[in-house]
Amino acid sequence: MASARSNARAFLALAALASAGCGPTASGPIDNRVVCNAYAQHGSHVEVDAAGTVTRTLGTQPGVRSPHTGFVVRIEPCDITVRVEANTDFTGVVPVRAGDAVAMRGEYEYYARGGVIHWTHRDPRGRHPDGYVRVGGKIYQ
Repeated sequence: MASARSNARAFLALAALASAGCGPTASGPIDNRVVCNAYAQHGSHVEVDAAGTVTRTLGTQPGVRSPHTGFVVRIEPCDITVRVEANTDFTGVVPVRAGDAVAMRGEYEYYARGGVIHWTHRDPRGRHPDGYVRVGGKIYQ
């Protein structure tokens, strides 16, 4: 019963994200089907606007060029988990916890365990579409 209540709360939180400020964006509305289709087709370099529930935090790790904070998000309706990476030089540490509803814009890259969404920040050089992570009503970009 507690699990069903928890799932219902997560669904309502995602619905609220999709309808209140996380809906239409510069690249389009929240549409998890884009992630689901990219995963099914082993697609990469796909710009996505998605939302899900954090299942695990990965902390901040040094990156090739700069540190990144990461977390794992369950994406519905295809029931996959994807890793989300945010460049802390731009976003700062994104304060997420397991169970949090998040929305994100970034670039999806396929791999067999679900994939990764990165470029979840602005691009100061203007060579890549800007991304973001939204959690708790705050946008990190």
